[in-house]
Amino acid sequence: MVVIGHECHGFEDGRSLQRALYQQSFVMLILDWRLPDVDGSNVVRWIREKLGSSLPILFVAKRRKEEDMVEALTLGADDFMAKPIRVAELQARVQALLRRTYPALFQTEPVCGPYRFIPLKHALLIHGQAAKLKHRAYTLAIFLFRNIGRLLSREHLLEAVWGADATVTSRSLDTHMSRLRSKLDLRPANGLVLSAVYGLGYRLEFIDQNGIESPYPMAGASE
Repeated sequence: MVVIGHECHGFEDGRSLQRALYQQSFVMLILDWRLPDVDGSNVVRWIREKLGSSLPILFVAKRRKEEDMVEALTLGADDFMAKPIRVAELQARVQALLRRTYPALFQTEPVCGPYRFIPLKHALLIHGQAAKLKHRAYTLAIFLFRNIGRLLSREHLLEAVWGADATVTSRSLDTHMSRLRSKLDLRPANGLVLSAVYGLGYRLEFIDQNGIESPYPMAGASE
């Protein structure tokens, strides 16, 4: 399956997809209702239990049965499409899901609570004060903020920030993350925490001052 403007990875069965989800980060999933080795509904249930609710899932099925649609959405899918797939409709649904799930990706100047990015000036303001970040740290910071709530694998982070051919170790990534957590003062009082997920990667997520994950609003800003 090809979605214009996006890099797509295909998997022949549910088990292969599950293994890949432990090793890689994906922006969204387009999942067939009937898989050769496991029912698609079980895959969605597994994803929601293991990876949380932030990864958008578009279900695809042969027929648009109301009971199938209701079941898919109840299990945690975000949208449902009937085959045969119409390219224009698929493209529109993908864009709608991405815009809804990752609003920061579609904002010129991402704003989250006290944090405001101004990419054209390569600047970050925290409570209105400029944060002093070197180029790599800034690139890492804005990438994390544009993927709030997503579990980002180490491989994904290294490739996105340092490039596919870079020789950066996981230990170096950990050091950068520790420094960034300190420089950006990522703590409940500011509404965000940066968490390391053992064996998988990192996740920047909203949290209130009582340590409870919260749906902190994202908004665009203008000069």
